[in-house]
Amino acid sequence: MTTADYIALAFFACVWMGYSWLLKGRTFFGRTSLTHAMTERRREWIYNSLRRDLKMIDTQIMAGLQNGTAFFASTSIFAIGSCFALLGATEKVDAVFADLPFVFHGGHAVFEMKVGGLAALFGYAFFKFGWSYRLFNYCTILFGSIPMLRDAESDVIAAERAAERVIRMNVIAGSNFNEGLRAIFLSIGYLGWFINPYVFMLTTAIVIFVLARRQFFSEARLAIMDAGPPSNLHLSPVRRDMPSSSGSDLSEGL
Repeated sequence: MTTADYIALAFFACVWMGYSWLLKGRTFFGRTSLTHAMTERRREWIYNSLRRDLKMIDTQIMAGLQNGTAFFASTSIFAIGSCFALLGATEKVDAVFADLPFVFHGGHAVFEMKVGGLAALFGYAFFKFGWSYRLFNYCTILFGSIPMLRDAESDVIAAERAAERVIRMNVIAGSNFNEGLRAIFLSIGYLGWFINPYVFMLTTAIVIFVLARRQFFSEARLAIMDAGPPSNLHLSPVRRDMPSSSGSDLSEGL
């Protein structure tokens, strides 16, 4: 490998660690990240579950979180298999790259090392997704220990402790899921290394820029942070003792 390759690889590692460190902080330029905002929404969700006996909707949310994690874990396994298949076609890939402009070809050993690094990225993602899936499973079990509404009202402290256990486990599971997903995103930037180290640094910077924008400057973040209703929304009270003309319990104003 050339000096530029080593610099690009060091740039990739430093940017990855720097972005992870940035998300561990609560704010960036005075802005709360989307991840931290969602942590508060997780807390609201679990505490809302203390106010209802029928918790089928909560179990459906838990199942959805587990299914999404399992999907990405399976995808990571397939990606690792694709990397090993690519190692068996090194000569064919070399023949293709030899005819492409702006491609720095370093030989079979360098190409195999790059593919191995890509497989390591997907392996890291798989372990994160697998651990996240296990933690969401634990979270479901802990959620089953949350007392029912009447018991929660009689012993508020015990109910809050049970809710906090679920919240902490859910946040840790979500954090591992985000780290695995970040590795998948950064693998897109890693593909630039197969062209040349300068494209590698460029694609890595673009991926980090997109991820940072989504965390701190996206519309999704604004939707999470905006807790109040729109100013032009007028709500009228619902009267349960006067059914509407259509026979429903909702007033005509709704």
